[in-house]
Amino acid sequence: MDGLGIHSGHQFDLLGGLSDENIERVKRQNRRKISVIIGNPPYNANQQNERENNKNRTYPHIDDRIKRTYIKESTAQKTKLYDMYSRFYRWASDRLGDEGIIAFITNRSFIESRTFDGFRKVVASNFDDIRIVDLGGDVRANPSLSGPTHNVFAIQTGVAIMFLVRNKVRGGSELKYVRRPEEEHAEDKLSWLGRNRIDELATQTIKPNDKGTWLNQIAPSEWDDFLPIADKKTKSDVTGRAERAIFKLFSLGVVTARDEWVYAREKADLEERLPYFLERYQGIRTRLADLPKNRRRDAIGETEIKLTRALKNNLVAGTSLRFSSDRLRRSLYRPFQARWLYFSSALNEMPYRNREFWPDAGSRNRCIAFLCGNRLDFAAIGTDITPAYSLMSLDPNQGIARYRYTKSGERIDNITDWALNRFTRHYGKKAGVTKDAIFAYCYAILHDPVYREKYALNLKREFPRIPFYPDFVQWVEWGEKLLDLHIDYEEVDPYPLERVETPNPKRAEGSHPRPKLKSVLAEGAETGSVVVDEDTQITGIPAGAWDYRLGNRSAIDWVLDQHKEKKPRDPTIAAKFNTYRFADYKESMIDLLAKVVRVSVETNAVTDAMATLDRSKWDSP
Repeated sequence: MDGLGIHSGHQFDLLGGLSDENIERVKRQNRRKISVIIGNPPYNANQQNERENNKNRTYPHIDDRIKRTYIKESTAQKTKLYDMYSRFYRWASDRLGDEGIIAFITNRSFIESRTFDGFRKVVASNFDDIRIVDLGGDVRANPSLSGPTHNVFAIQTGVAIMFLVRNKVRGGSELKYVRRPEEEHAEDKLSWLGRNRIDELATQTIKPNDKGTWLNQIAPSEWDDFLPIADKKTKSDVTGRAERAIFKLFSLGVVTARDEWVYAREKADLEERLPYFLERYQGIRTRLADLPKNRRRDAIGETEIKLTRALKNNLVAGTSLRFSSDRLRRSLYRPFQARWLYFSSALNEMPYRNREFWPDAGSRNRCIAFLCGNRLDFAAIGTDITPAYSLMSLDPNQGIARYRYTKSGERIDNITDWALNRFTRHYGKKAGVTKDAIFAYCYAILHDPVYREKYALNLKREFPRIPFYPDFVQWVEWGEKLLDLHIDYEEVDPYPLERVETPNPKRAEGSHPRPKLKSVLAEGAETGSVVVDEDTQITGIPAGAWDYRLGNRSAIDWVLDQHKEKKPRDPTIAAKFNTYRFADYKESMIDLLAKVVRVSVETNAVTDAMATLDRSKWDSP
């Protein structure tokens, strides 16, 4: 098999490492030729609760194969390439030999998500015939659907069946695709599957392209001529001679895997929770200390604190962890919702490269965080504090900061000299091109509604690319305006709103009105309102303010959502540290709401001005 070498036809640790008694079975299977592999692989990617004790185990050989194939060919940066679906595809592809077929039922991310562009490239080069039956049902991408109604497994994630055929004689990969209607009910999909044969389906023939795109391919356009905002080659280049992107370093937001323990509204809450957490951790560490290291992981057992892979590794190694107030810092948890974060490489499962943007709690560094995923429309928000991974949705966000810091603490430019030279060459030295101006220019372009609409599919599949628009100075001014609005949102003048009070005279003394936190906007109305609770309503909100959206919500609805009283998922937090009551934050929420309305209205004014530009004589979009 091309590119597989000794891996062809052999079974490695994915199945064989489950137990000692399987060793002889694995040896027997390795002596046999397997030509058909069928299955519905087990799936528990990024398991939410470590107490279930079924966290994805590691498979060093398979994971190394994924790293050197799917990840190497990918432009994305996301760990779900190590989930069990990916591992089974990698194992089956290696085990199959020179001829055979793989038939798997999996989620539909493999056929469309940017995360799996490298997977699609490798599959297209390693298989001759690809057949896909897309059953849809992706509730997360289309909230109007219902899991029990539209999904064949009654789950939130879309489902697809993929057949991969390998022959000895290769003439290039052919992909045949069929999709069931978006609104079709699950029982109708199952009935359709039962009535039809794969070779009799009316399919669409697709030629995989070199970007790993299978669905909704985009014809070549000026997009490829724009400047990449960031890329892996520039990020990894240590000489500076291979830089071909505007920003040197980029990073996903922080993944903590225990948000309820390490994020809080009040600093004092973390100063209470974290010592409790670490005291329990130290107790487990002490209990394991007398055991050999190879027996410690299995002996961890049930715990009242949330343990994940990295923290279990620390327990196995015997690493001592102590609380330090120096690790407390501000973080942008959701749009216009800053929280206190305990920033720790031990208690944050994946900090990524954020420490190079914010080396200490007092660091302030302007950063553009943007959505990178295929489910939602593109969005970006500026911040000067560490952003969370799921800042705007379940899809991850990437961050590109103005500066980065060396290990010695030196602050250096994160905008490349290559980019400065390209901008200066295009606009001329008199245009006032500086790296600060380039940063603002990029932020403005990422908010241009014409750009977002025209390149919507590109923005779901790869990092943004930046065109050279006429009037550099104007776009820089717009970018600076938006950055000031979005980063310093707590400092803007509140929008003048009206507060209407209708208290209930029968309410018991000392009790609080029940929170509502609901937007009310009638179709065609010029203004809307927010029902705060049973007593209070905020009126006079311009209808257009709800048009400013980030991910799956308007900025206004992000404020409301993040102030709702929700029962914590972590049972220990729910039992011992669930002290949030909306009544304590009602007044500050109303004040913040007025400021976010101001931000929304003024953001819309800028983007409306962009949209009304006469572009008919522009060389680029």
